[in-house]
Amino acid sequence: MNLATFSIRYKTVMLVLTVMIIIGGIQAYFRLGKLEDPEYTIKTAVVITQCPGAVPEEVENEVTDKIEKAVRQMEQIKHVRSLSQEGRSTVYVDIKDKYTAKDLPQIWDELRRKVNDVQPQLPPEAAKSVVRDDYGDVYGVFYAITGDGYTYAELRDFVDFLKNELLLVDNVARIEISGIQDEVVYIEFSRDMLSRLGITPDTIYAIVSAQNAIVESGKTAVGPDYVRIYPTGKFTDVEQIGNLVLRGKDSGKLIRLKDVATITRGYEEPPKSLIRLDGKRALGMGISTVSGGNVVTMGEAIKKRLAELEPQIPVGMELGIVSYQSDTVKASVNDFILNLIEAVAIVIVILVIFMGPVTGLLIGFILLLTILATFIGMKIFAIDLQSISLGALIIALGMLFDNAIVVAEGVLVGIQTGQDKIKAAEETVGRNSAALLGATIVAVLAFAAIGLSPDSTGEYCRTLFYVVGLSLLLSWVLAVTVTPVLAVMFLKAPAGKVDPYAGKFYRIYRTILTFSIRCRWGLVIAMGILLALAIWGFGFIKQSFFPTSESDKVMFDIWNPEGTYILQTSDDLVKIEQFLKKQPEVNQVTSFIGAGAQRFILNYNIEDSNDAYGQLIVEVTPGRLDQKIAAIGGRLRDYVRNNLPDSMLRIKKFEKGSGNDKKIELRISGHDPLVLRELAEQVKKIMRGNPHVENIRTDWRHKKLVYRPQINERNARRAGLTQSDIAAALRQAYNGRPVGLYRENDRLLTILSRAVESERNCIDSLYSIQIWSNPLKKSVNLYQLVTGFKAEWDDAIIRRRDGIKTLTVQCDPLINTVKALKVMKAKIDTVPLPLGYSREWGGEFESSSDAQKGISGMLPITFIIMMFIVLALFNALRQTLIIILCLPLALIGVTVGLLGSGAPFSFFALLGLLSLIGMMIKNGIVLIQEIDDEIAAGKNPYDAVVDAGICRFRPVLMAALTTVLGMLPLLWDVMFNSMAITIMCGLTFATALTLLFVPVLYCILMKIPGPDAPNGKPVS
Repeated sequence: MNLATFSIRYKTVMLVLTVMIIIGGIQAYFRLGKLEDPEYTIKTAVVITQCPGAVPEEVENEVTDKIEKAVRQMEQIKHVRSLSQEGRSTVYVDIKDKYTAKDLPQIWDELRRKVNDVQPQLPPEAAKSVVRDDYGDVYGVFYAITGDGYTYAELRDFVDFLKNELLLVDNVARIEISGIQDEVVYIEFSRDMLSRLGITPDTIYAIVSAQNAIVESGKTAVGPDYVRIYPTGKFTDVEQIGNLVLRGKDSGKLIRLKDVATITRGYEEPPKSLIRLDGKRALGMGISTVSGGNVVTMGEAIKKRLAELEPQIPVGMELGIVSYQSDTVKASVNDFILNLIEAVAIVIVILVIFMGPVTGLLIGFILLLTILATFIGMKIFAIDLQSISLGALIIALGMLFDNAIVVAEGVLVGIQTGQDKIKAAEETVGRNSAALLGATIVAVLAFAAIGLSPDSTGEYCRTLFYVVGLSLLLSWVLAVTVTPVLAVMFLKAPAGKVDPYAGKFYRIYRTILTFSIRCRWGLVIAMGILLALAIWGFGFIKQSFFPTSESDKVMFDIWNPEGTYILQTSDDLVKIEQFLKKQPEVNQVTSFIGAGAQRFILNYNIEDSNDAYGQLIVEVTPGRLDQKIAAIGGRLRDYVRNNLPDSMLRIKKFEKGSGNDKKIELRISGHDPLVLRELAEQVKKIMRGNPHVENIRTDWRHKKLVYRPQINERNARRAGLTQSDIAAALRQAYNGRPVGLYRENDRLLTILSRAVESERNCIDSLYSIQIWSNPLKKSVNLYQLVTGFKAEWDDAIIRRRDGIKTLTVQCDPLINTVKALKVMKAKIDTVPLPLGYSREWGGEFESSSDAQKGISGMLPITFIIMMFIVLALFNALRQTLIIILCLPLALIGVTVGLLGSGAPFSFFALLGLLSLIGMMIKNGIVLIQEIDDEIAAGKNPYDAVVDAGICRFRPVLMAALTTVLGMLPLLWDVMFNSMAITIMCGLTFATALTLLFVPVLYCILMKIPGPDAPNGKPVS
């Protein structure tokens, strides 16, 4: 009993199942998770170690090197990258692609153990290393909270209140606050005054530190109770610190601290980072979604809760939206659903026109049923609705009804020739089900290389393979079960027998096919010439990786010379903000100074903290976004060039996929920083000669000015002073020295002692710094302890990759990245390298190569499996060879399409090509199977070839036409444009290959004579 027989016999069951699929599919759609782009795991953790006072070289040798060596013992490590800066070591730990998100928690635990084990080897000044495994977290809702007239402390209190409330909202995982300015208490005094009074700074430090320390006090028995004795006296107000009593060394008089020092509450200077929204100081609040949560649901829940909290929001406090992913996701999903509906509507209209209203609507219904069943499967397997999964449905659309068309066509032809409906349905399914199943599996396997690719791009596109596979397999199941039931119910038998192939189009096709078989070798030669031209022409197609996003936001990075004071960077960005707010295309400007934003979309690349760095995220007014962004960028370039000549401006559009925003990179590795910089200059010189690139730079940045007092060791020893004493005095004089803690509820404010402003804001005051000497019982002037002062330029940044110093030269392309790189890559690769030095291309070249390597590693395996299935279907080599020989010819249509449209061959165009291959193999299998069946039935071989072609003419043509027209909505989609062109043009040509070239190759390989020798027989 075949599946059609079973389905027709149990028609009621099948109809009830159909209704269940409709209801279940609609419910599943509304319950599916919704994302803008698919999730992929950023397999990176960060190890941060603070080492106050250490210069970059000391940080590298004493901290970074030890942590790197410990981490590199882990077998899961792919790369270890590090950044050594003044007082801070940052180690990035990249995990191999083969490990999944489920493996990461255990890997991070092992990483923590390795880092903890190395802590005793670090210098005593280093703080305990912190392992951040949340580096890849995405804060899809990102607010910038402002408050006119409010202090940072009041802003933070409000943000803390919001954080506590919003953490209770459904689907919220965590909330991170950025831009916080740490409150401190400053004790400022004049060094000269303390010296005159005979009060040492250490005296102040000791009394302030002891006054507010937590010390265990006594307990005693009072009757049956054991009572704690806890004295008062801790600071409850900042002003109380000024009432501490000091004793003058000479006079012995008691002096209150506030009489010799100014005690104020303020914010740590300089700030670590700053955030502004439209020029107003702000705090950032990022909210992330729980794993597997629905970002749209979370966004709606947050809006609802904020509306409930509105009466409690202080007047003047505002929540500015920097990024609200739920709104973006909703719009993105709605656009894709609209594209899908348009594509389905186009397909159904075409089917109705060319196959008649009943047959067309029947196949269209099966198509809709397949999509609804796919939604059910996506819900079961936790596949969200996002750009890739919805795009997969549109890609699969051209193949989803192929099986139904073959079955419906077979039943229709059987009825038209006078056959009983049920018998026609059973025979059609029985004859074609195995071939259709094999062809469907082959079409699914065409995408397996994507689904099985281990790199981040493969992970990003993995749902494409899952959704295509799920939908195509469901299409086969419904084609051999529901389709024959509906065909028997609704297809009507004509009055008398009808020749189904007597139409005009069939006659034209028969004439063309007959001519092609007669001139078979001429057709083969013509195809060979066209293929050679296509291969040659393919070299002229623009190459790209992932396209830019259609976001209404653009990023502007500002880099000042290394060593720029953060407040100077802030002032420069104020000027840029004011300029941008005057532009008619600008809606909102959010500034980040000293560090980038939190990761509010998955492919946002976070810049390392740097006082010389600022980023502006500019929201553009609606309409013609590309033109507006280009106009704003051009005017801003001119403004920066004319008003901030020392600053470098980078314009970065948001991108799709998992690409790197640093498009062109060359890594140079070696041991000597001077040699690395010399090699980098040679590379930069070549880049400067390329008119297609801009913003040429290195990730080590410029050297930084350092002012070094040259210590006279002899005098210092006589005074009983060490290098640490001198360094501590310098810190106290300028930045401030921590001397205690002020406790206020749940906060601990550092008490900093520093010189008065007149003594610390001038480099000249360095000469008069007084350092207390305990052995001498007096202060010693720094000038007595040095032989002079020397200004030097040092590396402020030292980067390493896998334990070797690595300097990266970067630039931005003005045109297509591949073309810009091609112009200079050959010259750069010939720059001679000293022994022990190496170079490696990174950026988009590396990302694209990794993606292609991941796919190409799986392609041979999947191709072999596909061809084995074809071989198993036919149990013959020559039929399999026919399909293999046809596949390369698909490049002809693809080349014509991409060259004609000017679209690039992107990663998604590659997906389109794989889809095209799947369609070609599937159509080839069905056609060749029909030829074999006709010959097996005893028909003359030549007639069998022609009749089989005519029999499959309408199904193949309908599949191609509906697929091509169904791709029309994607032509205006940034991500899928090149893929749509690849499929539309490639499939148009591939259809001709299937209908003409496959029969011709069959005749050649089987040695079937042409129409002039009708009695010829094939050679088996």
